[in-house]
Amino acid sequence: MNGDLVPSRRNLRMSDADREQVLARLSSAVAEGRLTLPEFEERTDGVLRARTYGEVEPYVADLPPADVAAATEDVVELRSSAGTLARSGRWAVPARLVVRSRAGSVKLDFRHAVISHRVVEIELAAQAGSTTIVLPPGATANIDRVTTTAGTATTKVPSMPEPGSTAPHFVITGSTSAGTLLVRYEYRFWRWRW
Repeated sequence: MNGDLVPSRRNLRMSDADREQVLARLSSAVAEGRLTLPEFEERTDGVLRARTYGEVEPYVADLPPADVAAATEDVVELRSSAGTLARSGRWAVPARLVVRSRAGSVKLDFRHAVISHRVVEIELAAQAGSTTIVLPPGATANIDRVTTTAGTATTKVPSMPEPGSTAPHFVITGSTSAGTLLVRYEYRFWRWRW
């Protein structure tokens, strides 16, 4: 076969799985502090529009190679004491999220977040406060391994994904004491969404 007829990798079209791997690299980069959130959003938009490997190269050229990025543990820890801890809008979700809150409220809104992992683990350590987790449509969450002391843990979403589902699954572990944990979908009333 004539080698001139074989397209270079740069000209090959990317599959959806290839694109998801690049988005996972960007997600890891923002979680590690290599990219700012505006840079992450700009690059994510570019990757989603890209058709070929060559068109994606500029968005990852200054990041560590995929094997180096994969070696980095994809864990983010959030801490708050006597305050509010919140994530909403478009934000990068790591594979594992550790949340520690004392005497405050936590709200993790995943409706518009960039979720590059099929399973997201949330380790919760909440004392004397409320924790609300809002999931995107179709997502599921298992809270069976959450320990409550003088509080409640409630889920209003399915605990297991349907066969063949591609929606993210959240595994929530840890504890909540003297407070509440609520996992739900978006509330709607007329024009309002929260």
